[in-house]
Amino acid sequence: MIMKTLFSKQALDKSIERINQIQADKQPLWGKMNATQMLDHCSETMKVARGQKELKRIFLSYVLGSLMKKSFYNEKPIPKNGPTHKDFIITNTSDFEKAKQELIDHLVAFQEGGMEKCTSAPHAFFGKITKEQWGLGMYKHLDHHLQQFGV
Repeated sequence: MIMKTLFSKQALDKSIERINQIQADKQPLWGKMNATQMLDHCSETMKVARGQKELKRIFLSYVLGSLMKKSFYNEKPIPKNGPTHKDFIITNTSDFEKAKQELIDHLVAFQEGGMEKCTSAPHAFFGKITKEQWGLGMYKHLDHHLQQFGV
């Protein structure tokens, strides 16, 4: 299986196509977020990958993060209803169309910026990862949430 990365123009285009299929009133197949909150959640995670937001590592991440690191970027799907970092829990609901466009803008900027513009900061849970791993992991995370909404 060839892993997809957000550094790929093809993966970006397909992701945008899927995002544009989501409707504001679409119910998730699992989880608590509505469609707008999911889009905002994914935008917040992209801010980290783009170096626009830094998160402090929690103690548990130093213990478990390196042991679980490969789960961020391997081909195994992200488990449904897994834990979410407190900074990425979105409880308010913004404007759906604005949230959709913001996420698309983050994805385009990430892909166009390439590895040069990707963060070199450690992942808040998994610790030090390569820029290639950031691209794989961010695609995997986005794909997980697009599947959550049936696209």
